[in-house]
Amino acid sequence: MEKKKTSHSAEFFRRLTKGWSSKLGLILFVLIVLVCVIGPFLSPYGINDVDVASINAGPSKEHWFGCDTMGRDLLTRLLVGGRYSLILGLSASLLSALVGSVFGLVAGYQGGAVDSVIMRFMDIWSALPGLLLCILVSAFLGPGFFPTVIALTVGNIPSVARMIRGQVLSERTREYMEASKVINCSGFSILFRHLLPNTIQPIIITTTMAIGGTITMAASLSFIGLGIQPPTPEWGALLADGRRYIMVYPHLIMFPGIIIALTVLAINLLGDGLRNALDPKLRD
Repeated sequence: MEKKKTSHSAEFFRRLTKGWSSKLGLILFVLIVLVCVIGPFLSPYGINDVDVASINAGPSKEHWFGCDTMGRDLLTRLLVGGRYSLILGLSASLLSALVGSVFGLVAGYQGGAVDSVIMRFMDIWSALPGLLLCILVSAFLGPGFFPTVIALTVGNIPSVARMIRGQVLSERTREYMEASKVINCSGFSILFRHLLPNTIQPIIITTTMAIGGTITMAASLSFIGLGIQPPTPEWGALLADGRRYIMVYPHLIMFPGIIIALTVLAINLLGDGLRNALDPKLRD
């Protein structure tokens, strides 16, 4: 039995790394995570160590990415800030997947008036653009890590709910659903022991693909003065700190922007690989 489980894991990894793009995404994402986790411990500088002689200094042997407007090492702050950005993206994506899945499961399974009420509510919810909704929620809740997670979560829930509802509607006609009703399974058991496991693959794919957009959204909130606030070195906050000096000290904007772009690219490539590996229609 254990051998069979290992075989499935090996087959999944083979499909995940079949294409060059998914390999690149996986390697790049793992590298970014490892560097953000381990890098600050290896850096000779603290995130708030000030070198007055190197204020706004460009890349050098001592400071590979240069220093910011207070003389703090930019590379160290980027590595520490990566922890905040990655955790924000992951936690908000997981929370939106959880809440959206519950709405979608209930709407698809119950049908009728319950389905109509939930989906009309989702229509109203998604009428506002995602970024505008995040800005409104973030402005209402105030700055900070947990309010930012809530703000980022709110914008992604309707799309997840619609996707899961569509999956549930197709699963409702399967034989195992009829069998579960015949043996008098409870509604809770049908939803979370039968329907949810059979819709988990699109949830995983959607959640992974959403992480990159959530990181970008978090950076956008910090850039306009909401979300994570200085002196916390979140990537968007670093961009906001350097925007006033973009013409004279471009490294303050360039390096955070490159890191965000590479991270989002890696996650999107990895998400495509997960879709190819999990979708039975795309398997060889």
